[in-house]
Amino acid sequence: MGKAKKQKKTSAKRPSATPILFEPMTIRGTSVRNRIWLPPMCMYSVTACDGRPTDFHYQHYVSRALGGFGLIIVEATAVTPEGRISPCDLGLWEDGQIDSYRWIVDGMKRAGATPAIQLGHAGRKASTGCFGIGVPGESLAPDEGGWRTVAPSPVAYGDFPEPRALGVDEIHDIEDRFRDAAWRAQEAGFEAIEIHAAHGYLLSEFLDPLTNVRDDEYGGSPCNRARMLIETVDKVRGVVRDDMPVFVRISATDWAEGGFGADDAVALARTLKDHGVDLIDVSTGGVLPQVTIPVRPGYQVPFADRVRNEAGIATTAVGLITKPRQALRILTHGQADAVEIGRAGLREPYWPLRAAAKLGMARDEIDYPPQLVRGAWRDGENW
Repeated sequence: MGKAKKQKKTSAKRPSATPILFEPMTIRGTSVRNRIWLPPMCMYSVTACDGRPTDFHYQHYVSRALGGFGLIIVEATAVTPEGRISPCDLGLWEDGQIDSYRWIVDGMKRAGATPAIQLGHAGRKASTGCFGIGVPGESLAPDEGGWRTVAPSPVAYGDFPEPRALGVDEIHDIEDRFRDAAWRAQEAGFEAIEIHAAHGYLLSEFLDPLTNVRDDEYGGSPCNRARMLIETVDKVRGVVRDDMPVFVRISATDWAEGGFGADDAVALARTLKDHGVDLIDVSTGGVLPQVTIPVRPGYQVPFADRVRNEAGIATTAVGLITKPRQALRILTHGQADAVEIGRAGLREPYWPLRAAAKLGMARDEIDYPPQLVRGAWRDGENW
């Protein structure tokens, strides 16, 4: 009890320097105002099922830009219609979708945030329902608005329908679709691209020996299983500006025997760095259903730590990071270069502003929207 009181007392003192959580960060040619980022979280809110964002997306992302997040990664955005997790997902599979993103991107920039976007293909986990159309998390049949899914191998996800294995020409076509979507994202004004190779979606499925049982150049050895991701990175890197950062999100472990693990993640990160990737967004799981995951605050941070310090590449950590001092410790201990505040960021769009007060920063030390100053958080208020 005495120790807790002492910590509360010292927390009210202003730090001698800006906490690293609020220090700016430059990645390639892009400056980010702080190290508190919003991770990509699917909203399943494309009501017209045409891949185009709505008023909801504007409110959702711009409010968090006003709330002080440094970099905001727009949710998984499909590079083909069949690559959507659900019919209500965002998409950038055609040029006509570009303009629908510009007002959101501009709104985030005006609020001081750096807009990024995650590009993905859901593979065998595509064609599912969501709250907007019913049966969330269940597979949609073609007569329900769904479609036949594809994967590296005909290995089903749980009780989902068996996917169709992709041919080599189809693999190359999807790589090209990632490239084209990255170009469209750049045209829409996004300042960073994240390639989704995590959570058991298509690129993740290729990486994993439990889901990729091919015997051609895209299966077998770790090098072969990584081939599609590496070729995709090269194509994306070749079409975006030299000063635009490219991130890759990975699942650093399946939490399952014989699957992709931390050693694989480190080796992959080294290769991705050599191919021009600037940062690894380190998550875990999602490849297999019904695995035991030791969920607790910061449970994925050790993986970000290993990738950062063994592969020598910038990382961001995510996973039940909810408290300012918890986030500060991760960065202070060199476990990651930025933290992603996901579920807590859904609950509290102004999490960074509140965190600044908790860490003893004055309003004039951060990018506080003038419209919100009268309601500014003060150190000592309950968190």
